[in-house]
Amino acid sequence: MRNILVPIGASENGKSTLQYAIDFASTIEANVFVLKAFNVVNKAGHIGNVEEVIERTNTQSLKEVIEQVDTKDVDVKVIAAKGIVVDAIQSVNDELGIDLVVVGPRPNDHREELFLGRTSGSIIKQTEIPVLVVPEGYAFKSIERILTAIKSGVIKNKESIKPLEEIIDKFKAKMHLLQVKTTGFLQEDLEFFSDLAAITSSYNSSENATLFQGVLEHLNERNPDLICVFRRKRGFFKKLWEQNTIKKVEFESRLPLLVLKGAE
Repeated sequence: MRNILVPIGASENGKSTLQYAIDFASTIEANVFVLKAFNVVNKAGHIGNVEEVIERTNTQSLKEVIEQVDTKDVDVKVIAAKGIVVDAIQSVNDELGIDLVVVGPRPNDHREELFLGRTSGSIIKQTEIPVLVVPEGYAFKSIERILTAIKSGVIKNKESIKPLEEIIDKFKAKMHLLQVKTTGFLQEDLEFFSDLAAITSSYNSSENATLFQGVLEHLNERNPDLICVFRRKRGFFKKLWEQNTIKKVEFESRLPLLVLKGAE
């Protein structure tokens, strides 16, 4: 991972999310880009350079946030981009190549019943970039134990697990693979992608109504520093395909959550 993108929203937790991303990037020797997206509504009577003024204002606000964190030895750059957040991320990715997006669960949403607000949910749903969701106020610590929860061991795109492979390598972490057999579990789901098996330190399976319940059942036993899941249309976060939010009753993590893409 070379480039990490951190979208900053209206939440007060943007500073702690950025600090986590910087600490994480320092360990894996990556660059950090801080993004703030903005929209310009054209109305009669607006000054001609309103877009430039807004961009300059957003750039300055990002610099002020950066001044409040410890940048360590990490190269941190600011990007103010026009458009909604998802479109801005796509544009930055096209230009720079983003390997990971680090975001808070509710950067622009204060509804307490939600685990993932509309912005974070949209990023996971609509982009193909791996996303690391950092709980509000969570302080960085070294990743020694990873709990990866899957329903199916079938992964058709080998590129999808590269972020997980790199984290395991950089942090010298151990990964426990938990296979949760839910309703609709197929015999073919027992076939494991060879590259995933190669980075697995230990394995067990359980039968639960949802993947979330399987994770909860084994969370205390495994005591991970990071939870990893794959975004699938018939598996984890399937609610995202119906809407852009996830309620806490559907899933909630108090640990950093790595969501990998492109498994299907």
